[in-house]
Amino acid sequence: MQPQRPIEGTTLFDGRQARKGYALNKMCFSFNEAANRAAFLADEQGYCERFGLSDEQRAAVRSRNVLQLLAAGGNVYYLAKLAGLLGLDVQDLGAQQTGMSKEAFQARLRAAGD
Repeated sequence: MQPQRPIEGTTLFDGRQARKGYALNKMCFSFNEAANRAAFLADEQGYCERFGLSDEQRAAVRSRNVLQLLAAGGNVYYLAKLAGLLGLDVQDLGAQQTGMSKEAFQARLRAAGD
């Protein structure tokens, strides 16, 4: 097996990242229940503390920054639950990942469809 080559600007979700992000991903999984979504929205900081998020993870949640969440060990499938709860859609996430504004990202999508 060949060693993994890093892709610039990409966080590889491997065993190390899975361990690092366990608390964050566990919290995101909890959003499957409406009561937990309501509890998060009522007291975001307290909810993050309840799951034992690291300082890095709490800062990433506060900033609503998907790249920071991925770097903090977030798994994209679990983070989708958090993104939806925060009112972020796929285009918001794509814009963040490309370093563009949402409007610029949408324009790029439209241009690619022409």
